[in-house]
Amino acid sequence: MKVLVLYDYPPSPGGLATQGDLLYRGLLEMGVDAHAVHFESAQEKEWYYRWFEPDVVVGVGYWGHTPDLILHPLRYGIQPVPWLVADGFIANYQEILNALPLILVTSNWVKEMYVRDGINGDIIEVLPVGCNTDSFIPFDKNDPKILAVRESLGISPDQIMILTVGGDAASKGAQEVMQALAIIDTKAPDWKYVCKVWPQLRTKLQNLSDLEMASQLGIEKNVTYATNIISRSFMPYLIGACDIYAAPSRLEGFGMPQVEAGACGKPVIGINAMGMLDTLIHGKTAFLADIARKIVVNEVTVGSESGFEDQHKVVFKEPRTVDYRANVQDIADYLLQLMTNPSLQIEMGKAGRERVVENFDYRIVAKRFVQIMNERLGIK
Repeated sequence: MKVLVLYDYPPSPGGLATQGDLLYRGLLEMGVDAHAVHFESAQEKEWYYRWFEPDVVVGVGYWGHTPDLILHPLRYGIQPVPWLVADGFIANYQEILNALPLILVTSNWVKEMYVRDGINGDIIEVLPVGCNTDSFIPFDKNDPKILAVRESLGISPDQIMILTVGGDAASKGAQEVMQALAIIDTKAPDWKYVCKVWPQLRTKLQNLSDLEMASQLGIEKNVTYATNIISRSFMPYLIGACDIYAAPSRLEGFGMPQVEAGACGKPVIGINAMGMLDTLIHGKTAFLADIARKIVVNEVTVGSESGFEDQHKVVFKEPRTVDYRANVQDIADYLLQLMTNPSLQIEMGKAGRERVVENFDYRIVAKRFVQIMNERLGIK
């Protein structure tokens, strides 16, 4: 089997790049003849098509990347297999996607979104995102690298560190977590809430809004926003430094940080919806807050990023759910349980580690990919 993997290569610290890079690494370790190339690099992709002649081109992205992941290899007679996430609504390219023999998606919820928006479910297979369980491991709380992370964030050894990681924090449920922390503040042990976000203009504006909420709630002294650029090498230690990973995301097609937190032996607080239904087990590896509200829209405006002209309006025959909000009281109750019960943190973290190793290790994902290629496309 010869596989060309299209993603943000060489990999940036982002989720899609990590998703592709771990598949590529897993395939190489299995002895599969594989190469990686940036999904937008037309000339380099063509170069690989000509001399490598891959059996399949697997491209990591979302439906809006169809021109780069699907149309480009098809132009050269190469079979594309996109490995896609969802962003709440599949606005375009249904005809192209439905003409494919196989589409990979990251969770059962993502599959539901594609089927809802007109894609044939018979051609869709769920392939979860891999996790490097050799790097994301449980660390001793007195490990110098863990202590250094906490010290750099101004967190004392006796404080409970709650962590959320994302491009921005609000989309990962940080505002709901802050509201929950305000509810239990006087009952809970000493705590600090750290939001690690990616530095960009959109994030900067969102950070200001989030911090304003923290101030209004009276917890601003306990909330820290870390906006530095970091590498994937640092992520295991950042997660390893926390006591509880909290991300009841508003939109989550898989939930890579939640899985990585489980691999590090950390209890997770999520939402009882979307991709987390595949990755987390309520009451065992995580606490999943109920859905408090669904954000429903009747129309959306899309543009060139979706293959349309600017300001193209799509009106739905039936309203679509595009976002979720977790129940704040549930989050508060679950946080308090974990914060006041260290043994529960350890028990839930241990179960989380076992689940990730057994189901989401990147080598397991690579083996499953090869199996799917064999069963669905006859590629060996």
